[in-house]
Amino acid sequence: MKKLIVNRDNLKEEDMTEVVKRVKVLLTNSNNEILLGYSRNEYQFPGGHVEETENLIDTVKREVMEETGIILQDENIEPFACNLGYYKDWPEVGKNRKIEIYYYEIKTDEKPNLENTNYTENEKKGNFELKYINLDNVEKELLDNANEYGDPHGITKEMIELFKIYKELKQDNSLEY
Repeated sequence: MKKLIVNRDNLKEEDMTEVVKRVKVLLTNSNNEILLGYSRNEYQFPGGHVEETENLIDTVKREVMEETGIILQDENIEPFACNLGYYKDWPEVGKNRKIEIYYYEIKTDEKPNLENTNYTENEKKGNFELKYINLDNVEKELLDNANEYGDPHGITKEMIELFKIYKELKQDNSLEY
């Protein structure tokens, strides 16, 4: 698993006052496409926060179902990358937050089922929708969208970085089905 670490303040594990875990999923199909969420003029990988009683795989299944309506079977999946961020005085002074984001690739030809989705109020207000994009055009689509609307949350930069890792691992045959 490829690890990316952001730690501008050289914080140690014992400096962390809270840990937030998230998962993000690259849902690909045999048509050489990826399924992405789109809301408030930003693309995003399906995913979200790990809840207290969940493990990473349970979170992957729940988030994919909530955002796409696709019900995943008991997949034997492992993350292909992990982004570890150490942030001093965030979200407020005196708190240091570690954010762990685990990235998975799942290949499925199952189509989204919007009747199974469970969007948050924020997603509904942002007109959340799902879009298939050809894998050969993903980076261009992300960049074109960011150039038109900006990248205020850094999501596009993160997605492109992770997509490059994904492509490298695929090329090296490090990602198996």
